[in-house]
Amino acid sequence: MGGSELASRHCVPCRGGIPPLTGEALERLKWQLPDWRVVDEHHIEKFFLFPDFKTGLDFVNRVGVLAEAEGHHPDLCLAWGRVQAIIYTHKINGLTESDFILAAKIDQAFFQQS
Repeated sequence: MGGSELASRHCVPCRGGIPPLTGEALERLKWQLPDWRVVDEHHIEKFFLFPDFKTGLDFVNRVGVLAEAEGHHPDLCLAWGRVQAIIYTHKINGLTESDFILAAKIDQAFFQQS
């Protein structure tokens, strides 16, 4: 399963009570999205670059619509020429498969705009 297959799936709401991904399970998903950085087995992050502020803002707005549709919300930081996306499952304060699904969908949204 690669990033495009992940993007075709949907996020599953986390009700808590499950352990965050670690070790081999985390590595399998990390391998599918090599442009995303896993930080301390807690969250994934990626910087997206843009030619100006407005293009980055448009991307943030598209990701917002996507996040609402999936019921899973990234932390987005907009600056001139870039957007930083940070994703993790707040309910368990760590990573789930849904975080990687959302990341793949965000990548897809970025590449569709380019």
